[in-house]
Amino acid sequence: MRPHRIRRPAEGEPMRLRRLVATAVTSVVLLSAPATAWATDPVTLGTQYVLDEAGALTSAQHSTAEGAAQRFADETDMNLWVVFVDTFTSPSDAESWANETASANGLGPNQYLLAVAVSSRQFYLSGDPAGPVADDALGRIEQQRIQPALAADDWAGAVEAATAGLEDAASGGSGGVSDGAGGGSGALTVILILVVIAVAAILVVLLVRSRRRRASDSATSGPALQRLDLTELERRAGSALVRTDDALRTSEQELGFARAEFGDDATAEFSAALTQARSDLDRAFALNRQLKDATPDTEDQQRAWNTEIVELCAKAGASLDAKAAAFDELRRIEQNAPEALARARSLRQDAAGGMDAAASRLRELAAAYAPEALAAVADNIEQAQRRLGFADEQLSVAQQAIGAGRSGEAAVAIRAAEQASQQAQQLERAIAALAADLDTAEQQAAALIQALEGDLATASTLADPDGSVARVVGAARTNVDAAKADMAGGRRHPLATLKALQAVDEQLDQVVRGARDAQARRERATQILGQTIMQAQAQISAADGYVAARRGAIGADARTRLAQAGAELTQAQSLQASDPDQALQHAQRAGQLAEQSLQAAQSDVSGFDPTGLVRGGRSGGDMVGAVLGGILVGSLLSGGRGSGGRRRGFGGGPGFGGGFGGGRGFGGGFSPGGFGGGSRSRRGGGRF
Repeated sequence: MRPHRIRRPAEGEPMRLRRLVATAVTSVVLLSAPATAWATDPVTLGTQYVLDEAGALTSAQHSTAEGAAQRFADETDMNLWVVFVDTFTSPSDAESWANETASANGLGPNQYLLAVAVSSRQFYLSGDPAGPVADDALGRIEQQRIQPALAADDWAGAVEAATAGLEDAASGGSGGVSDGAGGGSGALTVILILVVIAVAAILVVLLVRSRRRRASDSATSGPALQRLDLTELERRAGSALVRTDDALRTSEQELGFARAEFGDDATAEFSAALTQARSDLDRAFALNRQLKDATPDTEDQQRAWNTEIVELCAKAGASLDAKAAAFDELRRIEQNAPEALARARSLRQDAAGGMDAAASRLRELAAAYAPEALAAVADNIEQAQRRLGFADEQLSVAQQAIGAGRSGEAAVAIRAAEQASQQAQQLERAIAALAADLDTAEQQAAALIQALEGDLATASTLADPDGSVARVVGAARTNVDAAKADMAGGRRHPLATLKALQAVDEQLDQVVRGARDAQARRERATQILGQTIMQAQAQISAADGYVAARRGAIGADARTRLAQAGAELTQAQSLQASDPDQALQHAQRAGQLAEQSLQAAQSDVSGFDPTGLVRGGRSGGDMVGAVLGGILVGSLLSGGRGSGGRRRGFGGGPGFGGGFGGGRGFGGGFSPGGFGGGSRSRRGGGRF
């Protein structure tokens, strides 16, 4: 299974109206909801498609819902399971709960899971992007079909709406509804529509004005792309990729802080904008991969793809900028700079508290492993100290600004300190993550050595009329003995050793394959595939951590290879059970791309000179570290801003994080929380 992403519904004004209605319905229902709700852990799916752990459905409703799911399975090549619980727990958010349930029950690409928490009014439709329903269609199904039915407590109607939407999308439709009606909305929704229609009209007017302003801005944005020569167009495309990726990385950090302060409901619009921007950037990275692959491209193709990259990045930036003013307004409304400063100080202390342990762990690793094995984290302690030094400086600036009544300046400094502290923690955690990966690689290398010893013993008993077996066995014995020596030494490189042993296994396998029974062949193939996927995950994790904490210096090449490595790993994971041979090829390619990404990133950092980026030649270690980490603060870099000013938008140069911008930390799936950390992970669902 593979990671999903949340999509913002494409239908503008009607969707806004439905959101207002859904919010009003939710408010009414919550007022009458029972005070006690039972939290439910991820469940085991049974023989029926509909599981009602909350006791929400009557017998008739359950029969209707089960019938709809059964018909869906009979008439399509897809399945839909539906789980009703009181509230989600362990994990507590709808996305993680549903994805964990789907993964634990082994749902495949054509199998979907709708999870509904009746008491906490949350839902999520979990699915695989390798399946027949595209990401944007899943979003429309959630928001246009499922949510209205759930908002009216029409549980069976929600199941019917989900099956209808999935079937429509798989058949080439949009997945949504064309007439603005959602299943089971009922009379209450009609009444509420009449109540909010005036508000909706105002929103439409404001939206039209906003679009006109953006269109006007676009018309005067500079020379048309088609008039640029190819070299300049390529330069702009590469620059746009780097700038957009940085903005998204910072945006996700910003969104995390905003959620902690204001809750998921208040930040839903920001989350949708960020998701859409990420989707656009993923497409841009895919185009860049086509331009960089070994297949020659015509000049027309190069021009078309580079133009689309620039346009996609501009679109991503615009979707972030569209929310920048509202995001700033939210922070201004809160007006809690002293409390925010206290939280930032606490975050800084947490980061500092882990420094000694991380430094000690790195020294232990340096004594046991080769420098090449630790290249991704070798300077992490130094970099983390720089980030904390920068955080201290910004906390001091914020304190002074608060005392002087300059809340705008204080907010910028507080955000900078938050980012720096969070990045210091990321640098510390990367050391522990690499230690765990190296330990796992050692265990797997030891297991493979044991298996190869058995193969060597088997090979020695085989007939060898032309001496070919002896030659293969001799080479394998030399390499296995060398691997043993490496593993017993004090400068080990387990990932490299494991890779070398896998090459030996491939060669020796040609000799002894016929001597193994079918079960032994399957077990060996499974072992090698699992090891290769683990190795790729470790390499991707190391490269991602390196890029995320040094993104100020990292160019488009390293980022593109990293994005492609994640896509290859996702393919390997999705094919692991159904097509192990193809999965192995994708896993091997993922590891190669991750290695190339890290090498390119290290090259970028070694040639990086931040001195010219800092105003007035200011190049102290703390500031240099902040620039290297991509923490760009307008008041401290060229351009500046006054205390009453507003930070620049996405494309406006060195504003803080680029407007409502930035910080994605690839953490997985590339899922949130690490590569391989949740193969169905996406952002979706919501409240009803």
